[in-house]
Amino acid sequence: MKPLKERLMTPGPTPVPERVLQAMASHTMYHRSPKFKEIFAETIERLKRLFKTERDTLILTSSGTGAMEAAVSNLFSPGDSAVVIVGGKFGQRWKELCETFGVNPVVIELEWGKSVNPEDVKKKIEENRNIKGVLVQICETSTGAFNDVKALGEITARYDNVILVADGITAFGVYDIPVDDWNIDVAITGSQKALMTPPGLAVISLSEKAKSRLSRKKWAYYFDLSKEIKNQAKGQTAYTPAVNLIVGLNEALKMIEEEGLENVAKRHEILAKSARAGIKALELELLPEHPANGVTAVKLPEHIDGQKFVSWIRDRLGIVIAGGQEHLKGKIFRLSHMGYIDIFDLLTQLEAVEFALTRMEMYPAYGKAVAAAMETYIELVHQSPIKYRGER
Repeated sequence: MKPLKERLMTPGPTPVPERVLQAMASHTMYHRSPKFKEIFAETIERLKRLFKTERDTLILTSSGTGAMEAAVSNLFSPGDSAVVIVGGKFGQRWKELCETFGVNPVVIELEWGKSVNPEDVKKKIEENRNIKGVLVQICETSTGAFNDVKALGEITARYDNVILVADGITAFGVYDIPVDDWNIDVAITGSQKALMTPPGLAVISLSEKAKSRLSRKKWAYYFDLSKEIKNQAKGQTAYTPAVNLIVGLNEALKMIEEEGLENVAKRHEILAKSARAGIKALELELLPEHPANGVTAVKLPEHIDGQKFVSWIRDRLGIVIAGGQEHLKGKIFRLSHMGYIDIFDLLTQLEAVEFALTRMEMYPAYGKAVAAAMETYIELVHQSPIKYRGER
């Protein structure tokens, strides 16, 4: 039987709440109007609260990769060197961006699924005095691995000429990350992950240490951050922005504030632990050694074609999960539990995995993952109940 509806459960884009959809359905405003300037300024302030920063925080109309490109093209010069953590597809993207703009990538190559050892980063900086930055993913979405960006910030803060540039596209809205306190000089995120808004917006926050580099000759026009700082201080962007997406993002950030960032982070932590418990009950193995709280990457047995597995779940059950990328294609699948996701969304994904394993491989998996995840969820919620505003 053909599924009645499709359920989006990928690690980006993620489901968009009805409130956000309704906000975006309003008539498009003129982007230089007083009304839009007010909404824009409000959105920036909400983003600063999410990042826990007092620094310049900018909205760009682009995917998250646009903000990554803006960081490299504005803050590094041809001939500079940067430590690049490559432990997945998006670490590889940092390397490619550096090469595109003439920056020498000093690569720390990790087995996909591994997390970087901060001491290895420190060693690279001390070995090469031309190092001008460290480029890292807080969560490597392609592998579900989490990197200790707080420890990296403690290292880079010791060097006046080294900035920490952190891709937090699947981290902000999943974790409570105090950008200023953790010495993250450049923090990046995107609208389509835990921020519960359709793709099309990127956010970049800059420390004074990072901003001091903006006076140098840069290799950017549309992504010229000096122009954006000047314009966004007046409640507008340098060029025409995605007006309705910004209205939607503002609404999504309101929802995060209403839930409370501490509660949001706790919800993601509980869902992640519940997902891992479900996978363990199926006797499957996680890919990452230090798994992130927004996405769970799972190894499939060698005899199972991961691409067919993910396609079967989509076509037969109407549930869209993600497979592997690059050399992990066909070898893993990825479950998302970030953004507008609750325990029932997670249980639906696990039930789909049970169904596929049972029907495709004649493996008796029914009920195992769901029962284990539910038991873990109930236990964790009982141990650490999430309290909302006004509750005692």
